Amino acid sequence: MPRSRPPARDPKVDALRADGALNRYADQVTDSVFATHEFFDPRDLVQVKYEMIRRVEVEAQPVATTAAAFHFSRPSFYQAQHAFQQRGVAGLLPRKRGPRGGHKLTADILAFLHVEREREPSVRPTELARRVADRFATTVHPRSVERALARQEKKRP
Repeated sequence: MPRSRPPARDPKVDALRADGALNRYADQVTDSVFATHEFFDPRDLVQVKYEMIRRVEVEAQPVATTAAAFHFSRPSFYQAQHAFQQRGVAGLLPRKRGPRGGHKLTADILAFLHVEREREPSVRPTELARRVADRFATTVHPRSVERALARQEKKRP
């Protein structure tokens, strides 16, 4: 019996996934425009958010029912609306969650780590984390120290 080939990968889905803009709930978008024209793609999270905002602001549709038709909560609608007002379409792109950097690794601590590493190149991240705790009364994970040192090495010409 001949083996069937797996379905071809959709390059748009791959691109949306790579950009973090793939709507995981595309099958739950019930707004009629996404069912009537192929231009409207419920898999494109940015397009879904934009159309949801447009529906409320241009067509004066109620927020609650519009958000529900696009599979968003009311607070999520208002967040998207605010992001769009502040940054335009770029504001609708998803952002990474969580901290944006090592909040414990201040400029002073990074400078200290650099000096310690210059003074003693073979010192281990575990020991450097202990020295940071002694000097700054701040606990940092040795892996955070290791990553910070690696970033410093990349910046050097």
